[in-house]
Amino acid sequence: HYYITNNLSKCMLRSVSRLVLTSRLTTSVTPTITTTSTRVFLRITTLTLTLSRSLVIPMEAQMTKWALSAGDIEGGVKELMNKTTGMYDEISALQGEKVSEALSKLTEVHRYYDSLSCLYDFPSQVSADKAVRDASVEADRVLSDFSVAMSARKDVFDVMCSYGETYTPPTPESVRLLARVIRDGKRVGLHLEKAKQDRIKEINSKMSSLGIEFQNNMNEDKTAMFFKTEQLKGCSEDFVKGLETNEAGEHKVTLQYPCLYPILKQCSVEATRKQLLITRYSMCKDLNTPILEELVKLRAEKAGLLGYPTHSDFILDARMAKTKDTVKTFLTDMVGKMKEPLSAEFEGFLEIKERECKENGEECCGSVQPWDIYHYMQITEKEKYSVDTELLKQYFPMDIVTKGLLEIYQLIFNLRFEKIENAPVWHPDVQLFSVFDKTTSAFLGQFYMDLHPRDGKYGHAAVFGLQPGCVKSDGERQPAVCALVCNFTAPTADKPSLLYHSEVETYFHEFGHAMHQICSQTEHTYFSGTRVERDFVEAPSQMLENWCWEKDSLKMMSGHYKDGTAIPCDLLEKLVCSKLANIATTTCRQLVFGLFDQDIHTRENADTAQCFSNAHSLVMGNPAPEGTNFAAQFGHMAGGYDAQYYGYMWSEVYSEDMFQTVFKETGVLSPEGGMKYRTCILQPGGSVDAFDMLKNMLGRDPNSDAFFKAKGFA
Repeated sequence: HYYITNNLSKCMLRSVSRLVLTSRLTTSVTPTITTTSTRVFLRITTLTLTLSRSLVIPMEAQMTKWALSAGDIEGGVKELMNKTTGMYDEISALQGEKVSEALSKLTEVHRYYDSLSCLYDFPSQVSADKAVRDASVEADRVLSDFSVAMSARKDVFDVMCSYGETYTPPTPESVRLLARVIRDGKRVGLHLEKAKQDRIKEINSKMSSLGIEFQNNMNEDKTAMFFKTEQLKGCSEDFVKGLETNEAGEHKVTLQYPCLYPILKQCSVEATRKQLLITRYSMCKDLNTPILEELVKLRAEKAGLLGYPTHSDFILDARMAKTKDTVKTFLTDMVGKMKEPLSAEFEGFLEIKERECKENGEECCGSVQPWDIYHYMQITEKEKYSVDTELLKQYFPMDIVTKGLLEIYQLIFNLRFEKIENAPVWHPDVQLFSVFDKTTSAFLGQFYMDLHPRDGKYGHAAVFGLQPGCVKSDGERQPAVCALVCNFTAPTADKPSLLYHSEVETYFHEFGHAMHQICSQTEHTYFSGTRVERDFVEAPSQMLENWCWEKDSLKMMSGHYKDGTAIPCDLLEKLVCSKLANIATTTCRQLVFGLFDQDIHTRENADTAQCFSNAHSLVMGNPAPEGTNFAAQFGHMAGGYDAQYYGYMWSEVYSEDMFQTVFKETGVLSPEGGMKYRTCILQPGGSVDAFDMLKNMLGRDPNSDAFFKAKGFA
């Protein structure tokens, strides 16, 4: 007999007859349930098992179909589209009193589609099988076109408008949902004449396909260079040793982060850094430049059809910022505040460059070039703050960082994580965890962790939503599921994966997105998890990066990879002080991206290479390398951040306000502050305006004082 005590969540209890036993048993079980005031007995009549609670998972949260073949994906997509179309048809057919069912039916079709589509489009980002990735890319393209078509169904839009004219939704969140559904319908032109509607449909479908093609070109890029050992002078011995070599003994260098950044940071040979950066800035140039420039044209045309002067105006109308003038003022004011600090930092970089060129017997060009920046930033950190990043990363082995990260998130958010052994996953490196509320034992959801690079895998760091958390039509709660996908250096035979401190920050940031997905408790899929205003979506995770700069939390996630000894106190102190190292340079880099984004999206046509070079010159004082186009590998521009990249810095203003106001007062490891944050920011998802969530947490209107204090410019 297996006892399920009464403190388990309702979701687990109701799913007891559909248990997934994640062991290697093949024997079928038939449960018989008897309820008392204190426990439920599950009688397994075919065999008796002793199992830990961590092996009992609700069916809704256990994604068991990652072994799909290319054919399975194709068939599954057809079935998903057929059923979804039928569900929309049911809504469009509602008449008379039956219209009262429209909103509940729409929420169910949202839940159904969003919960299953990831099975077919997510493998394009992570599968090790090229055939499966290709099938998934095609599935993503087909499903994106399908989503565009379904969102443009005027018959469904008309029914929802009729519902809004006649009925009042039952809850405040449902009222908000109806308003958003009608707003979204107007934003795809369903209130316009048919000719304009049809053209907008064509544009949306084309843009969807182009965005998928852009990202797939990046995922499949196999560009590699070969360097002799002396060309990698300054790079750590362990790094060079870990590179593949050809028959001539030259070292293979790819454009993936674990290769790219160690060389740009460490290599003292300017020619090597220059070649690598120019190659990276030219990545997918021939393939993706025309794609992005076609997207710019299509976005501008669509905005015009909808009555907006520019694509930026169209996008920002549904964001916190509201207008392009607000964003322009925000970015240009920031550039002005950064000019003096950036000039001072570049003077320091140039002094180091002149010294290094003299030591290497090379002539100095007299200026800091784009391929110099990471290198001299690292040297500045080491000399000015005495932070040796190579020494420091020995205290951040992946296993210890992961253990500490999980402990910190559990502590401050009052959660419990349980690893699922032998879980069905898409690659042997992947791990799966269940998440419970520590006090109530309520089951909240699950997250996968896929942390190391491999061929064909998504090349950056991101969290992918796999199943939205929401309330189903029967009143049960569907738990959220997501995947943390990163590209940290893989372990070798004689050394574990060691993380740079910047990678620890990335890890902490992305895991924050995972917790946002899982901790939100919205009624509707539409508002689940990170589905907040786009210019606020980064704020919750940006705030959590602060834990990577606080001594108490750093001690929990660090220890020497050989013996687990703590970071020496003096090194820890230097690391904390180095938070302000190169702050103007890193801030200005974000401003380049934000200004470039606004520039191309306030035009009808754009020479993206020239626009990027202009933004680089305006902010950094020199153009981008000639003949390159960084924009061709700037995935945000084709991946949903168009006219919205400013949001990273915009949201950072709010993230610092939250951290300084709440956690500096209660302590960074305070469950009190953590629960306030979980309740006010994570739990509502997008069901409350971001500005109102901030006011609820801060007890006042947010402001930028904490941001400038954190940057050292108060």
